[in-house]
Amino acid sequence: MDKKNIDWSNIGFSYIKTDKRFVSNYKDGKWDDGVLTEDDTVVLNECAGVLQYAQTVFEGLKAYTTADGRVVIFRPDLNASRLVDSAKRLEIPPYPEDKFIEAVKAVVNANKDYVPPYGTGATLYLRPYIFGTNPVIGVKPANEYQFRIFATPVGPYFKGGAKPITIKISDFDRAAPHGTGHIKAGLNYAMSLHAIVTAHAEGFDENMYLDAATRTKVEETGGANFLFVTKDGKVVTPKSDSILPSITRRSLMYVAEHYLGLEVEQREVYLDEVKDFAECGLCGTAAVISPVGKIVDHGKEICFPSGMEEMGPVTKKLYETLIGIQLGTIEAPEGWIVEI
Repeated sequence: MDKKNIDWSNIGFSYIKTDKRFVSNYKDGKWDDGVLTEDDTVVLNECAGVLQYAQTVFEGLKAYTTADGRVVIFRPDLNASRLVDSAKRLEIPPYPEDKFIEAVKAVVNANKDYVPPYGTGATLYLRPYIFGTNPVIGVKPANEYQFRIFATPVGPYFKGGAKPITIKISDFDRAAPHGTGHIKAGLNYAMSLHAIVTAHAEGFDENMYLDAATRTKVEETGGANFLFVTKDGKVVTPKSDSILPSITRRSLMYVAEHYLGLEVEQREVYLDEVKDFAECGLCGTAAVISPVGKIVDHGKEICFPSGMEEMGPVTKKLYETLIGIQLGTIEAPEGWIVEI
C-alpha cells in the first residue's frame, strides 16, 4: 500500500479525514459486531443522551512506523481497560476489551497508508469513543450507545524541539474529590476549556491544578500528568484519586526504574515543595513529555534548575528511552508493542 501524498514533517496536531473508521452500536442490551465504514458523519436525535447530559467517554492512542518499517501500536490493552473504567463511572455499557483491540487493529490496518513514515516525527492518532444516542429528557443514562474509532495523522507535537513551557497555578478546580477526575470523560475536558483559554490569554502555556479539597497538593493539568525529578535524581509523580491514570506516565515510571535504574515514587506532592525539584514535565500521549521551565503562582515564580532552553537531563533520557521503545530502536517490555 502506498503512503498518501502528505507533507508528513509539516502537518500539525489537527484532524485530517482518513479512509475508514469503525462503528459499533449498543441496543437491546448488547453490542453488535461493528463495521468499518467510509462515512465520517454521525446522525443523532436532537434529544440524544450525549447532547443533553454529556454521556460520553473517550481514549487516545497512536500507531507508529518503527525503524525497521513495521506498523505498531503502543499498549492498547491499557487504553481498553481504562475505557471500561470510564464507561462504568458514567453508566455506559463497557465495550469489550478484546473487541476494542481488534477494532483498533482494524482501523490502523484499513488506514495504513496514513501511518507516517519513520523519521518524520508524525504518527497516526487513534480516537476511540462511546456516546449515548437515544433520546433522553429525564436525567438518566441512555439505553442505546455508539462506539467509534477514527484515525487521523498528526505531526510532531514539538516543531524544532521540545522547549520548556511556562505554566500557572490555576484558580479553577479541575476535579472534585470523589468526582470524575480519574476517568477520561468529555465533561472533564469541557470544564478545563475556560481555564486554558484564560491561561493562554495571560501568556501561559498550561495550568497546574491543585486538589479541590485543600488546594495544597499538585494534581495535573487539563490533559496531562505531572512528573518531577528531585535533585538527587528520583522520579516523583503525584498520587490522587482524582488524577487520570496516564498510560504514558505509568510507562515512564517503569522506564525510569527498569531501564535507567532510577528510584521512582508515586505520592502526594505538596505545592510548597515544588520549588525544591530539579526538573518538571507534563506527560501524555500527544507529546510524551512536555518540559516545564517555570511555574507562576500569582506572580511568584518557581524556576527549575533545568532552565528554559531544553529538557532537563533526566527528563530527556526518559523521553528518548520511551520514544525509542515506541519506534523499535530500543527493545520493549513484553506486551507493550502490538504489531499490525
